[in-house]
Amino acid sequence: MNIRHIAKQAGVSVATVSRVLNHPENVAPKTREKIEKIIAETEYTPNWFARGLNFNKTGTIGLMIPHILNSVHMEIAKGVEDVAHQKEYIALMCNVEHDAAKEKRYLDQLIKRRVDGIIFICSSLEKKDFQLVQEQKIPVVLIGEHKNSLGLHVVSIDCKQSAKKAVNHLLESGHEKIAMLYGTEPQIENEYKMAGYKQALKEAELPFVRDYLREVENTIEGGYLGAKKLAELADPPRAIFASSDYIAFGAMDAIKDKGLKIPDDMAVMGFDNVRMSNLVEPKLTTVEVPLHKMGVYGARLLFDIIEGEEEPETEPKTILLQSKLKIRKSSGHKERIGEMF
Repeated sequence: MNIRHIAKQAGVSVATVSRVLNHPENVAPKTREKIEKIIAETEYTPNWFARGLNFNKTGTIGLMIPHILNSVHMEIAKGVEDVAHQKEYIALMCNVEHDAAKEKRYLDQLIKRRVDGIIFICSSLEKKDFQLVQEQKIPVVLIGEHKNSLGLHVVSIDCKQSAKKAVNHLLESGHEKIAMLYGTEPQIENEYKMAGYKQALKEAELPFVRDYLREVENTIEGGYLGAKKLAELADPPRAIFASSDYIAFGAMDAIKDKGLKIPDDMAVMGFDNVRMSNLVEPKLTTVEVPLHKMGVYGARLLFDIIEGEEEPETEPKTILLQSKLKIRKSSGHKERIGEMF
């Protein structure tokens, strides 16, 4: 059964059936009811992809996710999907696993499927890859900081200032020997966080100790191994700033396994405020990133372009959302705890 069969059975034109499917308010009630009854009786399902080609829309958007097992990325994805659902769109989620080659392959497939727009979360792609998408007249929005974001719409936080704020909190809590464990991915955001860490130390007139800065995998295991090495230094730090909560969780385990107390012997500060951060013991002080809101704003910006509220050629927008500290017990704050949950 197809649209032509429906039209023949109803004794109307194909265009009339199409109007019932797309703009039923423009069809006379008796004719509309007759066609709708045939559609219901035959259980006809429109070919939405073909229908989309006729209207230059497919009702789908692409969503590039760095790693589907990372709850940070999934919280952002949830914000995107919530907006897509409201718009009656389908979000095609692509798990790229921090692999630029895999991301390019997915991108090629999304272009071939004529998606109406693409959202990239912490993308690994180069400027030329984004230019390829723009040449296809497909709207693009980046979520997260990116070195090749010039000329593109971006939703992010200021990672450098957020990291600086985190380290300043540790300094205000009485810690001077502060180490940093930073993840391998996403590279550009961790570079900004590292810059914020160094700037906070510089403004406090404290020396930068090279042994206190260590790159680790952005996992609990990476944080564990990194903190273990820090604890074994001849002059170990008294606090650790981790570029993600997962690294912080691993660091906390390593500190405990060394027979040390948190925060008395070594304080810990995380980044992201994932759901587990207020379940570990002691509860983790961290930088709260508005992850869901980043997804919502990114999707709204994309749909503004898709729906013609904004022209694709308009001046690119950068939406900078605010992070804030969630002050809990792991940082050794001496005054009233700012946030317990």
